[in-house]
Amino acid sequence: MSTATVPLESGALPDLLNPSGLGVSGLLDVAPGAGLDLPCRSGNNPDLWFADTPADLEQAKRLCVDCPVRSECLASALARQEPWGVWGGEIFERGSIVARKRPRGRPRKAGQEVAA
Repeated sequence: MSTATVPLESGALPDLLNPSGLGVSGLLDVAPGAGLDLPCRSGNNPDLWFADTPADLEQAKRLCVDCPVRSECLASALARQEPWGVWGGEIFERGSIVARKRPRGRPRKAGQEVAA
């Protein structure tokens, strides 16, 4: 995942609690320099937020719980209808939030037993 960089005038960090005019990509770029720990930027597995397995996506959601920019990340993903991945602690699929990602494969038919 790559984001745009935001040039900082006079070397000062912007007010992260009032990011007027600072998009989420800029916010994600400057937050680590301001001492904020962002799990998507500080972890050793950035692909976790775009994993295929439901278990990995649930782990990414758990890591987002304490993120200081979670609400801004979620709002931005909703605004741009993010096609997939975990953003702001929610799983996105085709531009919408889904509660849980289903595993690959065909679902079992209700009421039918598996032939031995």
